[in-house]
Amino acid sequence: MSVPPMPGLWNWPNPLPDFELDAPGPEGPDYAGYKVVANDGEIGHVDSFAIAPDEAHLVVDTGGWLFGRMSLIPAAAVRVVNHDSQTVQIDLTKQQIKDAPEFDKSAGYGAYRDRAGEYYGPMM
Repeated sequence: MSVPPMPGLWNWPNPLPDFELDAPGPEGPDYAGYKVVANDGEIGHVDSFAIAPDEAHLVVDTGGWLFGRMSLIPAAAVRVVNHDSQTVQIDLTKQQIKDAPEFDKSAGYGAYRDRAGEYYGPMM
């Protein structure tokens, strides 16, 4: 059974076709390592992700583009996940990601959520 889209920055804009929140077993696909592509080009790869309602996001390692930086991308920015090419397309530009508050993985998601919400909220 598919779950209808939930509004909000920290929720997937559409249910992903290959996972169901009420399915038994694993909670869904593993996006770690998938290439992440912004509207204007590749920005890095998925380091980790969360699928929980109101907390869904991607942590993107932008090491090849923004040396040594991690970026947290709200799930609402995800446009397409292509499992064949292992690519996640997001509806943001490189500049928007570069200007976003830097994500400190050691501080965790909770410490970052409010700052990121203020930044990304008007865009979504």
